[in-house]
Amino acid sequence: MENTNNAQQIVIAIDGHSSTGKSTVAKEIAKKLNYIYVDTGAMYRAVTWFAIQQKHINVSSSTFNKKALIHDLDQIAISFQNISGKSHTLVNGIDVENAIRSLEVANWVSKVAAIPEVRKKLVAEQQILGEKKGIVMDGRDIGTVVFPEAELKIFMTADAQKRAVRRFEELKAKGEDVNYLNVLANIKERDYLDENRSDSPLKKADDAILIDNTNLTKEAQLNYMLTLVDTILKSK
Repeated sequence: MENTNNAQQIVIAIDGHSSTGKSTVAKEIAKKLNYIYVDTGAMYRAVTWFAIQQKHINVSSSTFNKKALIHDLDQIAISFQNISGKSHTLVNGIDVENAIRSLEVANWVSKVAAIPEVRKKLVAEQQILGEKKGIVMDGRDIGTVVFPEAELKIFMTADAQKRAVRRFEELKAKGEDVNYLNVLANIKERDYLDENRSDSPLKKADDAILIDNTNLTKEAQLNYMLTLVDTILKSK
């Protein structure tokens, strides 16, 4: 189901809790529709990765220097590059795709993402990317802040334990030394921080369609979303 007519393309906003498979399904939808996919979570992870590298920012301690990170935001250039058919995230030209998926980055990304100046910078970049429509974007505040007028808004969730299993297996497959309880604790903490931050908290938009994929197969979920898209396109 491809659509190359800009007048008939839409913005698809996918929000939800961590480790619900937002990025995976968003990529599949973009591929099916020949849309542009933007992983906003990767953008926040990229800023977090940058902060971890800078000793004067000291992100991984109680003396996290937020002012230093804010000061350095203009030094962070995030871009995406297709490498062997996969989208890779680059920071200042450095491929950080694997590094930003680590548990270390996951442990701090919610705190970095809660900084208003960080969100302002990245939201502005995201909105520019979606001006011509034909885009699938996933994150925490896409349907509520970045694209409140998106034609299709989806909010994904799942049982925390099920999400922890998925994340644990993903990290183990990448060779990381992790244990399930730490992953579960990280997911619960990220849920709390995402839902309770003062700036753009994670919440379901009033007109978003809720999808709980605790017991839903990836294929069934994808087909359901494509049906939603098809219904909207036929009504335009």
